[in-house]
Parts: sequence; structure tokens; C-alpha cells
Amino acid sequence: MEDWLTTYQAAELSGYNPDYIRQLIRAENILGRKWGPSWQVNRNSLERYLQKAAKKGKRPGPKHRADAKRR
Repeated sequence: MEDWLTTYQAAELSGYNPDYIRQLIRAENILGRKWGPSWQVNRNSLERYLQKAAKKGKRPGPKHRADAKRR
């Protein structure tokens, strides 16, 4: 049986923003489906993506430009 998560559950699990989760679905990096008005994410595809991203050294969370001024 397949395990599906809401984009918010996927965001909590991954550390990514829900908007970025939806971007990953549109780019077909993770498997997603439309369920009524919201998107669902396949847990296995998300976990595979996170493992692949970790091997490449990508970290979840906001990205900051090196030249951006911080307050």
C-alpha cells in the first residue's frame, strides 16, 4: 500500500517549504497527485529524493545569497 502525505506533512518531514514541495512535484523530482483542492506527496519518492539530495550535499531550509545584506 502506498503512503501519501499532504504537502505540509512532507514539508515537516523534509524541512522544505510547502511551496518548494509543490515545485518538486511539478518538476517531477518527487511523485505527487492532486487530491481534491490539494496535493499529496508519495512518501517513498520524497525519501528517495532526500537521500539523493543529502549525497549531493544539499541541505533543507532557506537559502541565502552570499552578497545579501543581513540586518
